[in-house]
Amino acid sequence: MPHPSPPGKWDARYLGPVPHNAAYYLKCMLGGVLACGITHVGMTPLDVAKCNMQVDPKKYTGTISGLRLIVAEEGAKGIWKGFGPTFVGYSLQGMFKYGLYEVFKDLYMNLAGEEATEKYKPAIWLAGSASAEFFADIALCPLEMTKVKVQTSPSGTFPVPFGAALREMRATAVETRFPFGSLVPLWSRQIPYTMAKFFFFEKIVQLFYTHVFTESKSTYSKPTQLGVTFASGYLAGVVSAIVSHPADSLVSQLGKPSNKGKSLATIVGEVGFGTLATKGLGTRVVMIGTLTGFQWWIYDSFKTAMGMGTTGGK
Repeated sequence: MPHPSPPGKWDARYLGPVPHNAAYYLKCMLGGVLACGITHVGMTPLDVAKCNMQVDPKKYTGTISGLRLIVAEEGAKGIWKGFGPTFVGYSLQGMFKYGLYEVFKDLYMNLAGEEATEKYKPAIWLAGSASAEFFADIALCPLEMTKVKVQTSPSGTFPVPFGAALREMRATAVETRFPFGSLVPLWSRQIPYTMAKFFFFEKIVQLFYTHVFTESKSTYSKPTQLGVTFASGYLAGVVSAIVSHPADSLVSQLGKPSNKGKSLATIVGEVGFGTLATKGLGTRVVMIGTLTGFQWWIYDSFKTAMGMGTTGGK
């Protein structure tokens, strides 16, 4: 049951099973750390294959063949390159993405008021997720740049260990545009991705509880609710992957030594938008669909364990 609002005033922070206070938002941030850090690290081999397919499609023609080629050239450890910056970067990103989404969603709902919130809830989901991702990407950017450089540099040309790679990125900051050289393309990839990820997740959850599980959400078991969470997250991830793929390819291209100093427009012109939009897309759809499904499942499992309830509903 929703927690009662203060008398005489509608307040979005009191609509859920527990009040949305500072402790609630901090727990959501921790849930975001777990959701994004764990899942992105688990997907590192697919990420290595995808980045190399985007940067050198003639050499790396497919996911499985690409992974085999990397293992043949660099050993099994080659497919785990970038493990360190992936874990730290996406843990920080998840902290702000999920935690600030809850903050901004409540803020915008209260600014809009009860009537407008009910009428324009999808717009609030979009605005809340975009606002959260803006800050999440600032935290992620230096580590994402390091990860891409580690994963796409030919063997022996760039340090692989996390600390050494960060030091090299700082030492070559003029060339690599470290730490925020990829921030604009990262925003252009991540903000549409996150808007799609949160909007479609919230919408699909709403549809499940409107048309499939038609009783009150609280009457269904936690495993059922978490099953809805995973299915909704997976479907939202597929849509998100398609929306954000061209910008994801562009971020990978920026890490390529031959593109050093080139403008974004020049790279797009040389590579072609069609290639940016399609190369590695199949791998990314599988990767992001699975990733997003498990992210939402981990996040909502953590919220459930904390007595905070699952995300979304009618």
